[in-house]
Amino acid sequence: MHSAHAKVSDAGRLSIPADFRKAIGLERGGDVVVELDGRELRIRTVDEVIDRAQEITHRLLSGKPEGTLDAFLAERRREANTE
Repeated sequence: MHSAHAKVSDAGRLSIPADFRKAIGLERGGDVVVELDGRELRIRTVDEVIDRAQEITHRLLSGKPEGTLDAFLAERRREANTE
């Protein structure tokens, strides 16, 4: 693990070292997702979070017809018709 000293400004802003930003592909003004895990902060790019969610979704739904959008909508229609 690589670590560096950083400061939090009086306004509460944290400066992320340039080599860290470069390592995760974060450009100036880029969007990030900040997660709190206990007392640790995790900072990831939005693109990374989306890619990970798509990987998980693909893995969970691959080969399962019941996991398709069409199957979901059909189930919702059946539920609506029974109400």
